Amino acid sequence: MSDIYSVLSSSYASAPLATPNIKYTPVDAKSYEGTWTGTYSNGQKFDFQISEVSGFRARVKYQSGDTTQYQQVLIGNSSFRIGDTKFMLSGSGTAVVGNVVTNPVTGESSLVQGNATQST
Repeated sequence: MSDIYSVLSSSYASAPLATPNIKYTPVDAKSYEGTWTGTYSNGQKFDFQISEVSGFRARVKYQSGDTTQYQQVLIGNSSFRIGDTKFMLSGSGTAVVGNVVTNPVTGESSLVQGNATQST
């Protein structure tokens, strides 16, 4: 039994840590601030309220269905994550949003995507 633990221990010790390739640089606050609304591919509506953008940090409120989340986020490579949702700026006043949805019965996960538009 101790051989199994030594193999597991050495595997964890030698595994390299993944470092994300995200560059955090100051962003234009006007490009992000405001209310963003859209609809996912499954028909569910969502909205983001982005405020207090400073440098590459922002405060975000995300709402979709019964889910409401508040978080301070870091913006890198024109995108940020809040929970299981990723927001990616795609142009002036437009963004692509992806959300991982887990079926509570089967436990299977699927990705739904949608486009968001900005209003100030």
